[in-house]
Amino acid sequence: MEFNPDNEVVRLCIKGITEEGEGRPATAKTCYEQAWRLAVNDFEKFTAAHYLARQQDSVAEKLHWDEIALQHALNHSDEGIKQYLPSLYLNIAKCYEDLGEISTAQLRYQDASEFTAYLNHDGYGNMIRAGIEQGLKRTLLFTKDTSERS
Repeated sequence: MEFNPDNEVVRLCIKGITEEGEGRPATAKTCYEQAWRLAVNDFEKFTAAHYLARQQDSVAEKLHWDEIALQHALNHSDEGIKQYLPSLYLNIAKCYEDLGEISTAQLRYQDASEFTAYLNHDGYGNMIRAGIEQGLKRTLLFTKDTSERS
């Protein structure tokens, strides 16, 4: 799976990333919204929704866009998409955790863990693995603490 810079959706997302990096989140969000409106297939919709999730004002809105990105990733036929599933599930799990839905968060962290074999063994892959492990520990501790108080 390749992110082709000649693809208009990819180009807009790259521009959005640049805008984020230069401290212009509103302009970045506009780029991602344009990308979403132009997206016509699962790959493009996954890409635009993934980046659009980053620029939401609430956890619920972020979760909404992360779940849209996940749905389109799961519908995409290219096996290369699986390398993005740990990060998508991690983002979704953290949203559920932040919303206080710990049991759902724990399930999504477990989903993320199931796809870690598709991550590279590099800084990014290690960061995602660590995030998943920490999330699982937090949700397991919360569940254990809650059951001990009952």
